[in-house]
Amino acid sequence: MAELPDLIKDLALILVVAGAVTLIFKRLKQPLVLGYIVAGFLVGPHMPYTMHVMDKADIQTWADIGVMFLLFSLGLDFSFKKILKMGMSPIIATITIIFSMAVLGIGVGVAFGWSRMNSIFLGGMLAMSSTTIIYKAFDDMGLRQQRFAGLVMSVLILEDILAIVMMVMLSALANGSSPDGGQMVGSVLRIGFFLILWFVVGLFVIPTFLRNTRKLMTDETMVVVSLGLCCLMAWISTTVGFSPAFGSFIMGSILAETVEADKIIRLVEPVKSLFGAIFFVSVGMLVDPKILVEYSVPILVLVVTILLGQGIFGTAGFMLSGQPLNTAMRCGFSMAQIGEFAFIIASLGLSLGVISNFLYPVVVAVSVITTFLTPYMIRFAEPCYGFVERSLPKRWTRRLNHLGSAHQNTAFEQSHWRRLLRKMTINTVVYSILCVAVITLMLTFFLPFSRTLLPHWWANGVTGLLLLSMLSPFLRSMIMKHNHSEEFRALWIESRLNRLPLIFTVLVRVAIVAGFLFYICNYLARFANAIVITLALMVIVLMVLSRSLKKRSIRLERLFVKNLKSREIEAQVHGRRRPLYEGHLLDRDIHISDFEIPHDSRWAGKTLLQLRFRNRFGVHVSSVLRGIQRMNIPNGETIVFPGDRLQVIGNDEQLQLFAKALKGELVPEDDHIEDREMKLQKLKLTGQCPFIGKTLKESGIRDDYNCMVVGIEEGQRNLTIINPAHLFKEGDIIWVVGEQLSLQQLAAVN
Repeated sequence: MAELPDLIKDLALILVVAGAVTLIFKRLKQPLVLGYIVAGFLVGPHMPYTMHVMDKADIQTWADIGVMFLLFSLGLDFSFKKILKMGMSPIIATITIIFSMAVLGIGVGVAFGWSRMNSIFLGGMLAMSSTTIIYKAFDDMGLRQQRFAGLVMSVLILEDILAIVMMVMLSALANGSSPDGGQMVGSVLRIGFFLILWFVVGLFVIPTFLRNTRKLMTDETMVVVSLGLCCLMAWISTTVGFSPAFGSFIMGSILAETVEADKIIRLVEPVKSLFGAIFFVSVGMLVDPKILVEYSVPILVLVVTILLGQGIFGTAGFMLSGQPLNTAMRCGFSMAQIGEFAFIIASLGLSLGVISNFLYPVVVAVSVITTFLTPYMIRFAEPCYGFVERSLPKRWTRRLNHLGSAHQNTAFEQSHWRRLLRKMTINTVVYSILCVAVITLMLTFFLPFSRTLLPHWWANGVTGLLLLSMLSPFLRSMIMKHNHSEEFRALWIESRLNRLPLIFTVLVRVAIVAGFLFYICNYLARFANAIVITLALMVIVLMVLSRSLKKRSIRLERLFVKNLKSREIEAQVHGRRRPLYEGHLLDRDIHISDFEIPHDSRWAGKTLLQLRFRNRFGVHVSSVLRGIQRMNIPNGETIVFPGDRLQVIGNDEQLQLFAKALKGELVPEDDHIEDREMKLQKLKLTGQCPFIGKTLKESGIRDDYNCMVVGIEEGQRNLTIINPAHLFKEGDIIWVVGEQLSLQQLAAVN
């Protein structure tokens, strides 16, 4: 028999140990991520008393795949539309926190005399809080429905996307010997270019492909197609100079906008869990106790830096975003830890060979300590706010809280100019990226190919005509889009002084289009500048006047919008989308939260009138979601069933009381479950039996003795269902089903 490969042995060891350790951590109500890290330490080379992994290279390859699938799953939970709807508040908080914590991390590294790259990567690790750990802490403490928890989660979403950008930036820094400001700006522009290009092209192609093949997609093919697209984008990302994790995240975010997103998340979850576990185990394998002892002081300093840094700069970031002092402190204190992205960034640094080996176990130790302290930091926010409130002058506290309230109201006071310029900028950037992509592909690949088939000038002419025909819908939309919008018309009518700037916005876009045309003509024809500019302006006029181009550009935009909104429409139809009025409730200090009725809830089977939620908790049930059904504004006769999702309106205190009652009012477990076994017993009625001369209903066998007559025996083999009008007589043989105690009581009266 062939010998089993080392990879299979290592995988068996990892999964068995990880399973056992995570069961213990589950029992202790600790995050599973820590269990995986401990399991990795137990099977790692630095633990001499246990079996350890033999082929670390193969495990590292699997761990890299785990990072890809982790970020792919993160992309599936991510939505660009959510970011756009958040406004500027979470963006301000996120940028403030990341910049401050990164600077703190770099400062600590420099203070300890570590190398430049060690310090920079340390700053990146300390800048990212853990979405998994914070979500778990909120859930365990019953805080997930509170408004401050929603603010924290919105910032964590932005931190996750900025972590991807940071990884690309750190890769650029690591690959350059001494990158300057120009290289950094170029890297940022390159990231933005490919991010928008892939997202726009992906939303044209992938949702359309999935829509056309929907009838053919089984669960098996959906898994294969989804993971295939993930690996394809990872390969493309690597080809253009980014990390495979970046490409995986982009593909996940594209699939997140499709109708099939929820199904893909469900199907990919086991794959992500398997490879994610291997990744976190590989993290634990790098923990060296000797290094932890040697670097105990830096570990403690980093823990204090994270706790104080997030407490101070996290609070400041949320205050700058428009939150009052109390809410800002609760948000900032909740983010005082580092987690999975710190490990991913550390893995990146090790794979690039730019950070020292000691930094990885140091960061893991810091993560473990701060994770254990997270619930205590969340609880510590309230007494800390009380201390600050007592210490600061009253007018300072009032001003800080008023500052937050004032900032919140400005989100609904944007001028027509801001909205118009934002729309024009987004439109121009998107179409410019598409134009650059088409021009690059045509001049790089099609033009040399056409020159092998046609004479030089003929090939140039054909390429130029094809380019103009392909670019014309984009260029026309760049010029004409939003020129007849509500904001444009309102500004034009409002004041004559607005008309010159409005005309200038059109001329700027015309100049951008003329620049594209000038480049193409100059590249292909080498004409004099005057001829090129004249030709460019003539083509622009033709595009502006062309109705067919208008129809083509509108068709393309409608297809894009249809693909972009398909998941929202599907969620609306099936009752999973939150009400549009939710944003207006936040101004009145109330919000909506979802609650699922447990299978063992005492509320199950009762009507809303019987449950009296409004009287008991002060909340209102706006909708009941049951399967794919949505019951809006349920009346008092609506019955609550296990598995129902209730959308409840109230403030933080009311919703917290509601959540506590929902978890507390449960049917207790039966301590005598063994006695609940149902048995079948034969009973022959005697002359003293009280049932003689009575019908089945009159006998009270069901009501008084909790038993059920399943039949009456006729002969040796026949057992017939008893007629309800049958009068029991002496000698009748009945078969009864019930619990053992009930059957004994029934037999005793016979």
